[in-house]
Amino acid sequence: MAAAGVAGALLWWLRRTDRLHRSGERRRREAEAVRAGQLSLAEVDALSWQEFERYVAGLCRRDGCRDVVVTGGSGDLGADVTATLPDGRRLVIQCKHYAPHRYVPSGDMQKFLGTAWLHHRADVAVFAATCPFGEAALALAAEHRIVAVHRDLLGLWNTGTPLTALLGLGGAGQGGAAHRRRWRETYGRG
Repeated sequence: MAAAGVAGALLWWLRRTDRLHRSGERRRREAEAVRAGQLSLAEVDALSWQEFERYVAGLCRRDGCRDVVVTGGSGDLGADVTATLPDGRRLVIQCKHYAPHRYVPSGDMQKFLGTAWLHHRADVAVFAATCPFGEAALALAAEHRIVAVHRDLLGLWNTGTPLTALLGLGGAGQGGAAHRRRWRETYGRG
């Protein structure tokens, strides 16, 4: 009986150690990929939502942000990543890892808007998504100074454009009607 308990404990310890090692190794590879700019948007799409938050934090570190913390998860009140920009401003980022054919709805933007400035005391609020923003969500972002980093801007950030260069764009670049039509046809929503 005691031998079975020892064997069970040993098996549990080995599985836990293996899981921790694999998790650490995956995070190390993600961090290396961010530093080297090696992830394609397809690879970003394949990340889990937790990995995407860590990925965004890695992009912030790459761009010289300090005190980068991933706070995402239940109860984060809309702040998945917090950091200090190189110029000293407080950065708060909401991350949404949605399928490329989806849109960020205005409700998601409303929730972030409700906490970014007052609760988290952001100097700069960024909403980073792996998809485009709906028109109402984009209008809210523009009206309330939230930088909407949609899929196109995420692609620029991913390939080396510093976050500070994207801050002035505020979500511009989702394209006109022809671009949106081609996008819908590409993702089968035409």
